[in-house]
Amino acid sequence: MSKATVIIPNYNGIKFIEECLESLLAQDMPPSEYHIIVVDNGSTDGSRQLIEDAFPQVALIALPANTGFCHAVNVGIEAARTPYVILLNNDTKAGPGFVKALCDSLEARPKAFSVSARMLMWDAPERIDDAGDRYCVLGWAYSRGKGQPAARYGQPAEIFSACGGAAIYRKSVLEEIGLFDETHFAYLEDLDMGYRARIYGYRSFYEPQAEVVHYGSASSGSRYNAWKTELAASNSVYVIAKDMPLLQRIWNLPFLILGFLAKFFFFCKKGMGKLYLKGLCQGVRKACSPPGRAKRVPFRWNHLGNYLAIQWQLYVNVLRLLKKT
Repeated sequence: MSKATVIIPNYNGIKFIEECLESLLAQDMPPSEYHIIVVDNGSTDGSRQLIEDAFPQVALIALPANTGFCHAVNVGIEAARTPYVILLNNDTKAGPGFVKALCDSLEARPKAFSVSARMLMWDAPERIDDAGDRYCVLGWAYSRGKGQPAARYGQPAEIFSACGGAAIYRKSVLEEIGLFDETHFAYLEDLDMGYRARIYGYRSFYEPQAEVVHYGSASSGSRYNAWKTELAASNSVYVIAKDMPLLQRIWNLPFLILGFLAKFFFFCKKGMGKLYLKGLCQGVRKACSPPGRAKRVPFRWNHLGNYLAIQWQLYVNVLRLLKKT
């Protein structure tokens, strides 16, 4: 029986998609045990045609337009017929043990919802691009180990949420808590997913044996740009409104204000302070809109222990951020 389906959202990824697919087809795992689906988001650069011509063994779902990361991966998840789904960015090259290591890690942890791979920088593969994601009481999501020597992150660890650029998810849990929230379009959708899973009592982990090299920001163009800054700021507000109960929002408000102010001054130095504020305002409108209110995670008393555990993580992850661990 096949264990996993690798889902790759593609938008104008002709520069990377060939090497990405070749690395997946060279895995140390029988081809019968995993499938590959590429969901093309209306590419116009010839990458869809390349996939059709050069990779007939890869299932291709062609969407007529760019509907965003979340919708594309949801289409792939709904098409998958395996107990696990693996999300992988098109600007990555997977190591030969990538799929097997992720499957083995999830199988070994019955209460695990997701497992994040070790993502290395394309131009500096001795350094970490992402070793799982964390979220703190300042309202900041950050990549664990970003820019640090990869040798420091050679052991499995629990994380707050998996980075959707290279991670495996248990499909039965996705069916329980819901798929990716398409209101995000892109950015922080993986944080929201991991947060929801924690509310339901599931956990996420990091597996260093599952390794990919990652180009980074291939679709948006750079790490900091206008579109990404505005959208990420909007979604940072939306996640808080959606996943935190009212009392927890009030309790954390002083820390959240401090965190948003620090981010504002950071983006002011980059000449994007107004864009950041515009994004925050859009996030408030998104959270208060009828669709935003409808998608809020309802508070349940039987989840109280999980909310307390999450709050502890929010505190601890500030210290981890300062210590860069």
